[in-house]
Amino acid sequence: MSPVEAYGGDDDASMAANNTSAFNCRAVTDGSAWSEHDAYGRAIDVNPLVNPYVADAYVAPPGSAANLDRDGPGTGMIRDGDPTVQAFAAHGWTWGGTWASPKDYQHFSTTGQ
Repeated sequence: MSPVEAYGGDDDASMAANNTSAFNCRAVTDGSAWSEHDAYGRAIDVNPLVNPYVADAYVAPPGSAANLDRDGPGTGMIRDGDPTVQAFAAHGWTWGGTWASPKDYQHFSTTGQ
């Protein structure tokens, strides 16, 4: 886990390196509103290369499509009900893997966004 500034503030480069990150002052995917990752401090992405963001045919980061099979092997893969989900839930955080669309398997937030 490294600060996103280690990647020049480039979220794509951080995700491609499978970097777990929280603070990153950026807009939401395909939007202009601030992401929950910015100064709000209300979201964290865990192992994004293993836990992709999926919106219809769009999968991010590039190279993560091999991890769409959530039943397959994968070190660091987050699955419904696993200890990672339980630990965040115990503190009131929600997991983007439970969303209908998009699926954001890497994402945990305090607001459900």
